[in-house]
Amino acid sequence: MSRMTGTLITVAPTGAESSKADVPALPVTLDELVSTAKECEALGASIVHVHIRDDDARPTLDQGRLRATVAALRESTGLIVQLSSGGAVTDPEADRLAVLDAEPEMASCTMGTVNFGDGVFLNRWEFIVDLHTRMQERGVVPEYEIFDLGQLTTLQRLLGKYGLPAGGHVHVDLVMGVPGGMPGTAAALVACEQVIRDLPEGTTFSATGIGRSTLPVMLASLAAGGHLRVGMEDTLTYGKGRPVESNMQLVARAVGFAQLAQRPPLTPAQARELLGVAAR
Repeated sequence: MSRMTGTLITVAPTGAESSKADVPALPVTLDELVSTAKECEALGASIVHVHIRDDDARPTLDQGRLRATVAALRESTGLIVQLSSGGAVTDPEADRLAVLDAEPEMASCTMGTVNFGDGVFLNRWEFIVDLHTRMQERGVVPEYEIFDLGQLTTLQRLLGKYGLPAGGHVHVDLVMGVPGGMPGTAAALVACEQVIRDLPEGTTFSATGIGRSTLPVMLASLAAGGHLRVGMEDTLTYGKGRPVESNMQLVARAVGFAQLAQRPPLTPAQARELLGVAAR
């Protein structure tokens, strides 16, 4: 396990689950997304994990909008632009594969099917292989999303059969506390970390705690040498009965914890070097 002295901080500002009507602070327009990204970068984020919305603020994988979003974020920030290949749980596989056509620097690649609240987030083995190999061909660096312990074994199988990702570095994101996936606890994170040791040398991981598991997961990840993903995609409360005011509030807290752990935030340039993402 490579133990970086710094902390990689990813911000996931929007997601596909929450509605703008319920969460007015959610950035859904391109302008809102770009200004959020700029502010989060200034605070210490190095990656932006992107879901986009249409004119009615509904989740979409519209190709034109995806391209415009990638271009705007690259123009306005130095952040690594990571598109979600998950979209919403209802998106068809063809649309999810086409996300790569928008030429992101990174994209998510989920390692299995998981019950997602009342929905099912479907990721068939053939689809995973297709996504992984297309990303290799196009030089898009994956963020392997893990919702349950067994998905780490699936990743081991994938890498064994189809080789290392573009850039040669394996980075996983443990998404913890989803209703239907693994719990957002320190014990679950430690169990995952044991399995991550069997992945290729130098594999890094970040962790995401959904909802009220945000804080325990953040502290456990830092203690275990992991990195952080925070944002309004994953949590809408800052504390009990306190709604999140902005993504910046969540990034600032993650930065504070990283500094307390004496692992200050990595710059986007340092993050690129760690993850094997091409320099700008």
